[in-house]
Amino acid sequence: MKQSAPAFRTRFAGALLLAASLAAGTSALAETPAAEVRSSIISNFKIGSDAKRFGPFEFVGGLEMVSPNRLFGSLSSIRFRDDQKHFVGVLDTGHWMTGRIERGADGSLSGLADVEITPMRDRVGKILEGKALMDAEGVALKDGKVLVSYEQFHRVDLYPDPGFETSRALDTLPIPFEKKQLRANRGFETIAVSPASSPLKGGTLIVAERSLDDDGNAYAAILDGPLKGKLALAHYGDFDATDGAFLPNGDLLLLERRFNMAEGIGMRIRRIKSADIKPGSVMDGEILIQGDFGYQIDNMEGLDTFTAADGSTHVILVSDDNHSILQRNLMLEFKLDERRPGPSADTAASH
Repeated sequence: MKQSAPAFRTRFAGALLLAASLAAGTSALAETPAAEVRSSIISNFKIGSDAKRFGPFEFVGGLEMVSPNRLFGSLSSIRFRDDQKHFVGVLDTGHWMTGRIERGADGSLSGLADVEITPMRDRVGKILEGKALMDAEGVALKDGKVLVSYEQFHRVDLYPDPGFETSRALDTLPIPFEKKQLRANRGFETIAVSPASSPLKGGTLIVAERSLDDDGNAYAAILDGPLKGKLALAHYGDFDATDGAFLPNGDLLLLERRFNMAEGIGMRIRRIKSADIKPGSVMDGEILIQGDFGYQIDNMEGLDTFTAADGSTHVILVSDDNHSILQRNLMLEFKLDERRPGPSADTAASH
């Protein structure tokens, strides 16, 4: 039915008001730290297979996550609190992300709750969002401090815990490498704090993504503790270190990621024995699990571990979607069964 001019103007004005309201709501959402996260359950790690065992790992479950908050995504690293629910993460856009995981009746991941995203501050308290100066790639929790490793403007800054969300960086841990030795977007993505009972005695380890020495190994260093000093990581092909976490016995689980046009996305986890993590060494170890696009992976950048109430070791991985519609925000959880034999043929490969 044809509308009269006044009726049309009324409807048109209403539409404009609604559009303005929605725009205001979107703006307000972008400004608030709260981020609603919607999750889809991932039940199988290998696409098209019900297999749960992958070498020494048992797949527990996973999530694919989206949010209407424009800041959600680009998750580079994650660390869980002692309650094994609440977490602290960093985004490479210069933001903190905090929240907690939720679990279903079977104990598997079911979603995220209480997620908040807040801008990080530099050493003078300024908010400088973006990759140029606040390209946060790794995070660790230590002695009432949150440690963050940054690429491009390479450094490791310390923030107070609690209070890091609104605080400036209080101090910086010196990195024993000249900045010119480090590639702009291939710096120290991995930062991990060792157990106090391990040979490193709580020392902080950093590992570069793809800043390589003359022998083709990635730069690494122990920044503090009794074994403070330089070391390196054996680097193979197109796999680069993106995160790592220590096991209770002092061994390191190192997450490595591959991306090239010929082979596409890949990820693997290498286990490095505690005895091999010392000044002057070239760290290397057994590949425990490896996956490509035949598995539920994406740009895997974050890894953390914790010991569950039943004594089992859990490993959680997260991906960085780079705010791209072609990539996904994933969280995957595994149990590491120390009694299991080495890697299975389809999920691991020799160097």
